[in-house]
Amino acid sequence: MSFTVIIPARLASTRLPNKPIADICGKPMIVRVAEQALKSGASRVICAVDDELILKACEANGIEACLTRKDHACGTDRLCEAAEVCKIPDDEIIVNVQGDEPLIPPKVIKNVAELLMNRSDCSMGTAAIRIHSAEEFFNPNVVKVVADKNGSALYFSRAPIPWDRDGFAKDRNALPRDLGLRHVGIYSYRCAFLKAYPQLPKSDLESWESLEQLRALYNGYKIAVDIFEEEIPPGVDTLADLEAVRAYLQKK
Repeated sequence: MSFTVIIPARLASTRLPNKPIADICGKPMIVRVAEQALKSGASRVICAVDDELILKACEANGIEACLTRKDHACGTDRLCEAAEVCKIPDDEIIVNVQGDEPLIPPKVIKNVAELLMNRSDCSMGTAAIRIHSAEEFFNPNVVKVVADKNGSALYFSRAPIPWDRDGFAKDRNALPRDLGLRHVGIYSYRCAFLKAYPQLPKSDLESWESLEQLRALYNGYKIAVDIFEEEIPPGVDTLADLEAVRAYLQKK
C-alpha cells in the first residue's frame, strides 16, 4: 500500500495569527502534525506552505515542504499545486491532513487512505464520528454527513441532518441514538481527480454551506465515508484550543 500525505498550511489566520508555527512543547504545530502523519505508514509526507517562515520551520525539523502560492482560495487548490510541483503520479492516493490537527491519530490517516484503495467507485474518502449531544447536532459549526448503505456520502451540511421528525417534535434536547454523524475534515483523493477538482463547476450548495466537498457530490463523484467509533481529537482554531493541546501533551 502506498499513499502520500499532503498538509496544506497558510501563515495568515484570523483567529490565531501564525498558527502553523505556534509552539507546542518545543515544536511548531505544523511539525507536530507531520510527525503524526509519518506514523501512519505514508510513503511520503509533504507540507504545502505559503510562507518562508513555515518552510524553514519544517526544514529545520527534517520535514519535507514545498512553497506554494499565497492566493489560493482553499486548501484543496494548494494541494493541487503541491501535487504538481512534487510530481506525484496520477494513480497515487493523496491524503489531505489539515495543518492544525497536531493530535490526529495516525490510524485515522491510514484508514482514510485504505478506504479509497478499497472503493474503486469513489474518487474521495473521508471520516466521521458519531454525535452524542443535541447541542453538537444543532451547532452549525459542526458539519454533519449522511451516508447510504454502502458508506457513500449522500450529503454534507451545517444543518441538523437527518431530521427525526417525530422525535424532535417531542423533545429537541434529547438526541435519538445514532442519529447524527459529525464529519471529520480529513480527505483522501485519487491524484488524477485532485488535479481536476479545481476545474469542476461550483454550485450554490457549496457557496451556501461553505463546504467545498459538495462540489464533488454536485458533479456526480462519490465520497466514501469511514465511521470511527472512537473519538478523534479536535483541531486548533483558537488560543484556547492551542493551550488545551499544550496542556494535554505536557501531561502525557
